[in-house]
Amino acid sequence: MWSGQPHPDKGHPSPLEAVPVPWKSTVSCKNHRESSVGEETQGEEGPAATHLDVSRLRSSSMEIREKGSEFLKEELHKAQKELKLKDEECERLSKVREQLERELEELTASLFEEAHKMVREANMKQAASEKQLKEARGKIDMLQAEVTALKTLVITSTPASPNRELHPQLLSPAKAGPRKGHLRHKSTSSSLCPAVCPAAGHILAQDKEGKEVDTTLFAEFQAWRESPTLDKTSPFLERVYREDVSPCLDFTMQELSALVRAAVEDNTLTIEPVASQTLPTVKVAAVEYGSTNTCALSGLSRTCRHRIRLGDSESHYYISPSSRARITAVCNFFTYIRYIQQGLVRQDAEPMFWEITRLRKEMSLAKLGFFPQEA
Repeated sequence: MWSGQPHPDKGHPSPLEAVPVPWKSTVSCKNHRESSVGEETQGEEGPAATHLDVSRLRSSSMEIREKGSEFLKEELHKAQKELKLKDEECERLSKVREQLERELEELTASLFEEAHKMVREANMKQAASEKQLKEARGKIDMLQAEVTALKTLVITSTPASPNRELHPQLLSPAKAGPRKGHLRHKSTSSSLCPAVCPAAGHILAQDKEGKEVDTTLFAEFQAWRESPTLDKTSPFLERVYREDVSPCLDFTMQELSALVRAAVEDNTLTIEPVASQTLPTVKVAAVEYGSTNTCALSGLSRTCRHRIRLGDSESHYYISPSSRARITAVCNFFTYIRYIQQGLVRQDAEPMFWEITRLRKEMSLAKLGFFPQEA
């Protein structure tokens, strides 16, 4: 039991002993307590301030991020807008380039086509000019030959004393030789128009019949006379062909008739008198379509005192006086209109029209079987 007094343990001082304790003032203790409290307070406020700073940093970083994002979005929108504008501009420029390329191709094609057309037209004009030059030279040569022949005819031949060398048809059959061209009987040689050989004194006999100009025919002749041509499509010549030339040259032998008509139109028909001494010795090759007793055109048995040759052919065709008159009438008409075309007839329209009418009358009479008797 505890007796009230502690027994001091071994190694421990007794409780009554004075233990030296360092002295501290109360002020220091108080300050110590306040500092401890401040430390505790500071220890409690430190995490809160750190948390606040972190929150502020996070909010500011978010604001910066949002602002940066908005800025980048604006820049991206601007870049997309500019890119779209550039794409549209590129598309527009591409269309312009394609259009220019198409126009260039079309222009190149049109230029080549125009160049080919110009070359073709130039070649055609050159060919036409060469053809016209050739025809003009031929006409000049023909006109010079005709003028020379007319001068010789005027100087050396008159109706009272004709030059028989220039008129082989006036020679006897025994002395007459072949002559190329349209030969006329002496009874028809004086019926030429005064305009053809006015110095020879060939004057038309006064016709006691009444005459009246057909206005339709005269109008067609005047239209043809403005630009004379041998084209059968003109109304004037088309009527003459239909009413006179074709019926007059329409013989029984159709094939030979077509050849004769072509030769008359081309002025390549030759009429030759048959010499009496050559009649018995006629070769068969020269009378393929007839003989001296058979007309090659009509096929009738007639005495044939003339024969025709077509162009440069060596074949001869014997014809009767009636066939010869029909061919001669057509040749007279063509000779006269050729003189008009060449400008050798210097007359007014009405005398020329009446001469053509007279020549048409001769063709009609020859077609009906009227022909002058040979001497």
